[in-house]
Amino acid sequence: MNRPTTAALSALSLLSLAALTACGGSSGSGSDADKPAATASQEQQEKQATPEERLKKLAITQADAPDDRKVTEPDDEFVFAKSAKEVTVDKPVCAPLALAMNQLPLGDPQADLTRVIDSGGANIGAFTYVTLTAYESGGAESAMSGLSKAVDACGGGFTAKSDENTSAYDSVTAEKPVAAAGDESLGFRSTLTFRGVTHTVHTQAVRSGDVLAVYFSVDGSAIANSRPSDAKLPAAVVEAQNGKLG
Repeated sequence: MNRPTTAALSALSLLSLAALTACGGSSGSGSDADKPAATASQEQQEKQATPEERLKKLAITQADAPDDRKVTEPDDEFVFAKSAKEVTVDKPVCAPLALAMNQLPLGDPQADLTRVIDSGGANIGAFTYVTLTAYESGGAESAMSGLSKAVDACGGGFTAKSDENTSAYDSVTAEKPVAAAGDESLGFRSTLTFRGVTHTVHTQAVRSGDVLAVYFSVDGSAIANSRPSDAKLPAAVVEAQNGKLG
């Protein structure tokens, strides 16, 4: 069964909506010299790891998932856009919001990845997307700042377009993060209207050092079937991922 993605937020294609909802030690000096060999070796390996490798180790896995939720990689077939370069916004200051709600990296990233966690239980159409992005020093702070400014400036909504999709958001409102963590946390909700029905989606960003985690929840099944929805972020999922960020 195809998994609903954020392309369900696009009011361009009823066909797409229907398809989406179908079923060794260191000998260095200083404090490192006093550490056990295994610990020093592990830290050295972490420093040598590529940004992509770091994110894979930090990402939530099936073993970390709470309850009976499944963790998978996203299906690229129905993404809103393949890269941030494809996205345009009628209000440029709102661009970070469009990227965050469509699993695209903010700012100038070194690497990024996304995992999809289902809702578990009976609501098979709701999903939470977790996007991790690694930056050079200062990049994560800059990305977080831009996102915060966008939340403040885009309360009246905005429209985002890509090569094949359009998503119009009616409002953006700051809200308390469901699970604050890391060095900075930010939460907001957005509303959109499709077929005359209003839907609410929720997003949270957490910065931990030079890594940014963005959580986004949407009920694609409700959108496709014209049922009002309010896809809240599951605290257990957010906490599980936050716990791996350190």
